[in-house]
Amino acid sequence: MTTRGNRREPLFYSHLDFHRYLKILSHCVKKHDVELFSYCLMTNHTHLQILCSKSPPGDFMKELNETYAMYFNKKYELTGHVFQGRYGAELIEDRSHLLDTSRYIHLNPVSADLVMYPLEYQWSSYRYYVTPSVCPFVHTSTLLEQFNHSKSQYRDYVESKITPVVEL
Repeated sequence: MTTRGNRREPLFYSHLDFHRYLKILSHCVKKHDVELFSYCLMTNHTHLQILCSKSPPGDFMKELNETYAMYFNKKYELTGHVFQGRYGAELIEDRSHLLDTSRYIHLNPVSADLVMYPLEYQWSSYRYYVTPSVCPFVHTSTLLEQFNHSKSQYRDYVESKITPVVEL
């Protein structure tokens, strides 16, 4: 799932905004019984890799986006749309696509030149895949079992797509 700030405007102005979004995300994951595999919160858009087996993804996304938009508009004394249109979604039908999507999400901050390595980016689920850190609302086992539950193998898989910077 992807959401973008209206007119490509920022969705997050401070660390508190990122934290609030994650708190709302945690609540919605639990309430809608969604499995969240990976996430990345960028300044003006978000990426979520989820499995909705008990309710439609639209219910989950509606509550997530509406709740965050109410917080955002109240905090910054704004009115109107926070998100640009409806969320974007793509159905994942096989193992390869599942893994590629997770890698794409975790490499988003690297691709945007915000960090050199995905672990340096604070607003992503990557650390739960490659360090002992645990997040109660991120479901890592489905992806890690594809690597025999080896965090180092998952890290190698993701970081193999990082293009090294050549110093001249």
